[in-house]
Amino acid sequence: MTVIDVQQDPAGRTLKISTRFDAPPARVWQIWQDPRQLERWWGPPTYPATVIDHDLSPGGSVTYFMTSPEGDKHYGWWRVTSAEAPHRLEFEDGFADDAGRPNLDLPTTTVRVQLTADGEAATVMTIESNFPSTEAMEQMVAMGMVEGMSAALGQIEALLAEPTAD
Repeated sequence: MTVIDVQQDPAGRTLKISTRFDAPPARVWQIWQDPRQLERWWGPPTYPATVIDHDLSPGGSVTYFMTSPEGDKHYGWWRVTSAEAPHRLEFEDGFADDAGRPNLDLPTTTVRVQLTADGEAATVMTIESNFPSTEAMEQMVAMGMVEGMSAALGQIEALLAEPTAD
């Protein structure tokens, strides 16, 4: 498993998950930048993602859905606020209806992704989610966010081991 640390800070309304990969930051950045690679890990193994729109430039957006084992589709969206390839990405993350409209009944989080070189050929990736309230954080954790994100991140090593078309 690639997850090396999970920190929950209810007072600060943050959840931080850190992972380590045997690949340089530029290669790890590709799993975010390429929508076909993002589909292969964004979401737990039993809820594969399909990316509809993908623009990681500041002001851009990503829309996607995850498909449950029963075939139900769960939609989501990102609004990119900052992108500094290959080291940093920041976006708002939320749930959506099947037309892509934000679902305001569920919390929106601010996500900060940091890719830090660990030696010459490894990367520590930290994903920090900031919630609008402690209650929102508790709701998302109760929905299985930590387990789901950990399972999703566990799919990245195999993806990074594949040859790339550089």
